[in-house]
Amino acid sequence: MGNGTSIGRVRGLGSSHEGTHHWLTQRLTAVGNLVLITFLIVSLALLPDYSYATVRGWVARPLPSIALILIMINTFTHARMGVQVMLEDYVHEEGGKVVAWLLVNAVPFAAAAFGILSVLRIALGAHKT
Repeated sequence: MGNGTSIGRVRGLGSSHEGTHHWLTQRLTAVGNLVLITFLIVSLALLPDYSYATVRGWVARPLPSIALILIMINTFTHARMGVQVMLEDYVHEEGGKVVAWLLVNAVPFAAAAFGILSVLRIALGAHKT
């Protein structure tokens, strides 16, 4: 069956069955980004002015603050997944892979956490003018 040929070495290994989930999740986060960013642009366009107090008051309202938090989660998830695909395709050395995997997972998580914390501080009134 195998006898050392190329097909014999890979026969029976099959796929990992993870590609479809990753592909679908990437597409769903892209659609989520379209909806959320459209909401953000329209909401900001409808503000009477762009002074600090006006934008801060807008962020403090429930719907915009929830939307901004969802934007943080969705955008950084989408970005992490895109960078993960590039990492899997182009980084082949084990040492570089470990560092890259740490960065691919830690940087988007830290950025999303910082953004969410910032929105929550404004929404909950911890940031006074």
